[in-house]
Amino acid sequence: MNRLADLARKTSETEIKASLLIDGSGKHDIVTPVGFLTHMLETMSFHGRFDLTLSARGDVKVDEHHLVEDTGLVLGKIFLQALGEAKGINRAGQAIIPMDEALAMVAVDLGGRPYLQYRTTFRKGWGGGFDFNLLEDFFQAFSTGLMANVAIVAPSARSNHHQAEAIFKAFGRALHMACSITWNKEVIPSLKGVIDR
Repeated sequence: MNRLADLARKTSETEIKASLLIDGSGKHDIVTPVGFLTHMLETMSFHGRFDLTLSARGDVKVDEHHLVEDTGLVLGKIFLQALGEAKGINRAGQAIIPMDEALAMVAVDLGGRPYLQYRTTFRKGWGGGFDFNLLEDFFQAFSTGLMANVAIVAPSARSNHHQAEAIFKAFGRALHMACSITWNKEVIPSLKGVIDR
């Protein structure tokens, strides 16, 4: 099964192009002007075993908000596109990942109801020039684009980097589980017989 998609989105603030193969091996070629975002997307791709190519540029001279948020939106939309009618998918996925002193718990439901539950406490300050407050905007946009319920719980950790990386590892693994084919390939995993898109 080749569940793949290509998507390009251009606005006055950002320009993003992406290609996705859901049933991949975790290969990635990701280029953004935000080094920490690039690292997190590589982490998500590897742990989710998705093949992802992505290039993004934008008005980072203003700040990184538009680029981070729009990247989340594009990724959500490309997953939605690649899943098609979502026949046979597990639909729900979850993962708990520790990283040293950090712990992240992520659950995903690809049921067509976009909602983000986001309970984290990052330490004040920036890390490597990255504003960790932007991660909530990223996941909100991803949830909206994918039409998915996403729950992220990550208690405070000593290192913001460790906490964020644990979240992206868990998110990738939860997405992998949710996208996996576990039902009959003709079954839409909803009692309603349809996943609203």
